[in-house]
Amino acid sequence: MEHRPNSSFRPYLASAISLFILGWGGAAFAVFSLTPTVWARWLLFFGGSLGLISLALPATWFLNLRFPSDPPAGSAIIVRQAIWVGVYGALLTWLQQARLVTLWTGLGLAAGLIAIEYLIRMRENARWRPAVQLPPATEQPPADSNPSKE
Repeated sequence: MEHRPNSSFRPYLASAISLFILGWGGAAFAVFSLTPTVWARWLLFFGGSLGLISLALPATWFLNLRFPSDPPAGSAIIVRQAIWVGVYGALLTWLQQARLVTLWTGLGLAAGLIAIEYLIRMRENARWRPAVQLPPATEQPPADSNPSKE
């Protein structure tokens, strides 16, 4: 098997564990210890989204490792895709609380977030990057050095 630069989950491990503890701990605190007020609901949404990000981080890392793209996905892309999962879960929780979730709402929201990520990746791939930088020309050839003019 070929060696890929992003083949280790070790750089993401500390952030995934800390997000897991903060996110699910905050969500559990909001559910079991607080009365259902506005701030408790915001804590539930925020903690739930952090918890979902912590669970999605290994999944997005594995999917990007299993299905590589050209150019390969960097750490910022993997973290951004995990954040999309957290945002999706928080939005579904909020819509469920407002009794607005249907199958088509969830699928439409997922399709919209996937389209946004696809367009962001397409923009990143389309950016111009110079391949080789040539050294600046310091010497100018003499004006009469062209032998074809003789």
